[in-house]
Amino acid sequence: MNWDRIEGNWKQLKGKAKEKWGKITDDDLDRIAGKRDQLAGKIQESYGIGKEEAERQLKDWETRLDEKPSDSGTRRP
Repeated sequence: MNWDRIEGNWKQLKGKAKEKWGKITDDDLDRIAGKRDQLAGKIQESYGIGKEEAERQLKDWETRLDEKPSDSGTRRP
């Protein structure tokens, strides 16, 4: 998912961001409003990690947003 789509759907996606980065508060996520650079900075600050690691985590999260959930377990015999 490209970042423009993430930013446009931030209200729906901030819950997923909260699941991934639980140390970031709801107020912080509201202020970030889908801005990638602000989220990266908040991840760095909240987790005490470097810019490269924050960027890696964001890229991984973006990729996972694109993955479709498996339908295994949803089929009935």
